[in-house]
Amino acid sequence: MKPFKHAKGSVARYGGRVEDYLAIHDFIDQTKIAMPDMRHRAVLHNAFGCFLVERVFGHVLVNSDGREVSTRELAEQHIIEDLGFLPSLEDWLDELPMSAWHGGIHRIPKDQRPPTPAGRARGRSAFRWCRG
Repeated sequence: MKPFKHAKGSVARYGGRVEDYLAIHDFIDQTKIAMPDMRHRAVLHNAFGCFLVERVFGHVLVNSDGREVSTRELAEQHIIEDLGFLPSLEDWLDELPMSAWHGGIHRIPKDQRPPTPAGRARGRSAFRWCRG
């Protein structure tokens, strides 16, 4: 669901205007910029993402009707609308296969280093690509 539709749902639940809630829903969905498919949800569509919403926006916002609304509750509702439940970050990461480079490529002898995801895409190591 797009952030605007989530914001309209927040208006239906808590009153106010779409603009009162849009920044929070945009924040939760911002990872679409880097991963424009459903995998983007692994980053902020979880309980940790709700905590980050509170840290960035404060615990409560006052909407244009003067009503106090919990930012955590807004984030939780967004995630439940998208996924049907509120997963933990662990729920997402448990599904992530481990690769050798996750521990830090610098810990692997140079002649044994696997190609990094970026290196596979370019046909060379991302480490060398970053250094020029």
